[in-house]
Amino acid sequence: MKKFLFFAVIVAAIGIVVSSIFNRTMPEYDPHYEISYSDFIEDVRNKVVTEVDINGNYVDGKRNNGTRFSTYNPNDMRMIDELLEYGVKIKVEKPQPPSTLMNIFVSWAPTLLLIAVLVYFMRKQSMMAGGRDGQMGFGKSRAKLMEEDQVKVRFKDVAGVEEAKEDVVEMVDFLKDPGKYEVLGGKIPRGVLMVGPPGTGKTLLARAIAGEAGVPFFSISGSDFVEMFVGVGASRVRDMFEQAKKRAPCIIFIDEIDAVGRQRGAGNMGGNDEREQTLNQLLVEMDGFSGNEGIIVIAATNRADVLDKALLRPGRFDRQVQVGLPDIKGREQILKVHGDRVPLAEDVNITDLARGTPGFSGAELANLINEGALFAARNNKRQVTMSDLDKARDKMIMGAEKRTMVMSRDDLLMTAYHEAGHAIVGRMVPEHDPVYKVSIMPRGGALGITMFLPERDQYSASKDKLESQIASLFGGRVAEALIYGKNKVTTGASNDIMRATQLARNMVTKWGLSDRLGPMDYGDSEGGYMGTQAKPMSEKMAQTIDEEIRAVIDSNYNRAETILKEHIEILHNMAHALLDWETIDKFQIDELMQGRMIAPPEPEVVVTEIELDSDHVQPVSTGPVMTP
Repeated sequence: MKKFLFFAVIVAAIGIVVSSIFNRTMPEYDPHYEISYSDFIEDVRNKVVTEVDINGNYVDGKRNNGTRFSTYNPNDMRMIDELLEYGVKIKVEKPQPPSTLMNIFVSWAPTLLLIAVLVYFMRKQSMMAGGRDGQMGFGKSRAKLMEEDQVKVRFKDVAGVEEAKEDVVEMVDFLKDPGKYEVLGGKIPRGVLMVGPPGTGKTLLARAIAGEAGVPFFSISGSDFVEMFVGVGASRVRDMFEQAKKRAPCIIFIDEIDAVGRQRGAGNMGGNDEREQTLNQLLVEMDGFSGNEGIIVIAATNRADVLDKALLRPGRFDRQVQVGLPDIKGREQILKVHGDRVPLAEDVNITDLARGTPGFSGAELANLINEGALFAARNNKRQVTMSDLDKARDKMIMGAEKRTMVMSRDDLLMTAYHEAGHAIVGRMVPEHDPVYKVSIMPRGGALGITMFLPERDQYSASKDKLESQIASLFGGRVAEALIYGKNKVTTGASNDIMRATQLARNMVTKWGLSDRLGPMDYGDSEGGYMGTQAKPMSEKMAQTIDEEIRAVIDSNYNRAETILKEHIEILHNMAHALLDWETIDKFQIDELMQGRMIAPPEPEVVVTEIELDSDHVQPVSTGPVMTP
């Protein structure tokens, strides 16, 4: 507000000065006695005008009755002749030269304006870079500060990460009452590294710690430290800790710390590298000679394996908190938190929804509720139903439906056989996830989709399960070959072949599931940045690995072919059911697998013409196996 008032005063002062300059250079003119030029000439010819004063573009005059007048001078060449003819006394004012101030202003105004614009943009860029001081302000910290009363998040708002919350509860107690630990000689961890996939709630948990402790919260991204100028990142680290010292006790949260904390010496340019200097300064600030008591650094990453070892040692990041994907209980808690913000119908079963979303992160579950609310709003519903949430889940997993995509009946039938082949093989092989839904409605980049949904959270897979997955992946290609012949198979199985090959390769080279090669790791070893190297391997060993991968592929391809030949009638029935209804669910698939015909799906009842208030539907802000 103060800046705006100062700017307004400056603009007003400049306006007054410019106005006064122009007024001095303009002749005086009184609009109250103005007459038209034609009236002026008529008065002259009637011998009413006695004298005139020509002053630039204006003519001032006096009549014989003593009244005065003014008119515009159109530079009429005959006016002087007429005035002399009728005996009018003529007085001509000498043109007044422009003032020195006016000359200076006119000559320097463009240059001054250009300089002002440049200064404005430079100051704006400086402020965007994080401050007004130093090298264009680049050396100032970009950390965003949230005061105690601005952090509204509490532990009750963070669901699905109970183990992680237990690990950080004592940090809250320390920030509230540090003397309790200092008396006993205990030291709270200087830093906590939260490790986990994206969307699991690492940032939210850090805010909850600050909210529960009632301390200031500094938030910054790891990429904000790095700039094109060497030394800027280190300067920002120093400035950030200087600000934090003034507000201790407080929390500094660095998101995506792997952007600045990568292991040194792997592909960098040496000690002068900007990233390396920034990391060195961060190491010094976290555990150097200058004490930073009362400052807790919390960092988040999903690549803890690439971080520098000096950053992870005790005294810096003393503790690593795993914030993984929520299990079924955690998903249920997260869905309840976000479900409370929308009007859910009575048929919504949060437990079933949690069971059907394995592998979903907290952010994805929040988006699921939001998408369900959007589906309900499109159909003018007053509440979000289970059907809306199922559609939202299908959209998130399989992609949006492409109803405008036109396919011929022959193409649809081939797609139906392809997807039916996946479903039938998946149903018949052991330890395979149950079939949830089969559809020939184009979604995302696929013409059709077979979705397998696990009944519970899975943390490992057996050899039988992996081979069953490979067999079901080949079910689509095998079905095409059986119905249309090997020369008529399509490219629709490209993704299936890629995934099956990758599974077979991992079984042989990484997971030790080859009887011939035994439990050995033949996979590539990942080095540092620009330092990836493959393990040394002889040509004979590479050939043996290829033979083992080929054996896994061939055996499961033949397995899928045998299953579909034995169930060819079911394959025909399921394909034509898909052709008729586009999508079939697990209950209809069960009927088809029993050799029974199925009834058409019940149409969904859509409520229309309902007047909705703005608070009826409020979208909130924000794995399964899928075989195309």
